[in-house]
Amino acid sequence: MILVNGLATDQVLACDRGLLYGDGVFRTLVMRDGRVNSWKRHYAKLDSDCSALEISCPDEEFFLRDFSVISQAEREGVLRITVTRGESARGYAIRENNPVTRIVSLSGLPHFGNSMLADGVHARWCKIRLGLQPRLAGIKHLNRLENVLARLEWKDISIFEGLICDERGYVIEGVSSNIVIRQGNAFYTPDLSKCGVAGVQRERLMEYVHPGIKVLDILPDMLMDADEVMICNSVIGLLQVRELEGRTWVKGEATQELRRLLEGEDEI
Repeated sequence: MILVNGLATDQVLACDRGLLYGDGVFRTLVMRDGRVNSWKRHYAKLDSDCSALEISCPDEEFFLRDFSVISQAEREGVLRITVTRGESARGYAIRENNPVTRIVSLSGLPHFGNSMLADGVHARWCKIRLGLQPRLAGIKHLNRLENVLARLEWKDISIFEGLICDERGYVIEGVSSNIVIRQGNAFYTPDLSKCGVAGVQRERLMEYVHPGIKVLDILPDMLMDADEVMICNSVIGLLQVRELEGRTWVKGEATQELRRLLEGEDEI
C-alpha cells in the first residue's frame, strides 16, 4: 500500500524534486501488529534530516494518520517514509514555502532464517568509495547512487552485505547497514562526520552499550582483526558478519547480547 500526501496512489508528479534531484530524505522502519517500532526516534531523525536540508518536515500527526490507514489493511511490514521538497519548476532554485510531498509505503517484512540469526552472514568489500561531503554526512537523503552502484558489484546470493570505505580508505558502512566492531571489551563504530548514514539502530546501540561505543576512524585492517564484526539497521536488527573475504569469525556472544537489547521494546 502507498499513500502520497495521505491519498492511496502510487504516482507523484514528474516535476517533484525528489524525482528530479533526489531532493528529500527517507526512513525505513518496521511495523508489527500495527505498531511502529522506535517511531519517536525515527521521527526525530526525519525531522533532523529535513532541517539539515532546510525542508519543512510534516507534523508527526500526519504520519500517525497514514500509519493508522495502512494498519487497517496490513498489520505487519516494512514502512518507508519519504519526504521530498515537493513540486518545482525546472532548475535548482527553490521556491519559498513550497509544499512538501509525503510518501508512506508498506512492503513485505523479510524473514531471516534461524541459521542467519544464529550463525551470522557473509559479506564482501565493495570497490566503490564514498565521496566526502560533511554537509550531507549522517543524513538519509534520497541521493543513494553510491549504494546502488555498490550493490551492483555482486550477484552471489550467499553474500548478504557489502562493506564500503570512503575515498580516504576508512570503513564507513554497509550498503544498507551500519557497522559495529568489538575488540576485547571495547566497541567501535565508524566516524560518520564526513559521509555515510547514521541509522536509528546505531543510535540505540550507542545509548545501550556501557561505557559506550567509541566513534573512530576504522581502517579495513582493524576491522579484519576485530573479535566480532556486526551490521545493523531497523529491518535486520543486528547480525554478525561471520565471513569476509576469506576471514572467518567464531560465533560471538556480544552479538547475541546486543541483539537481545535491540529486540527489547523501544519507543513506539
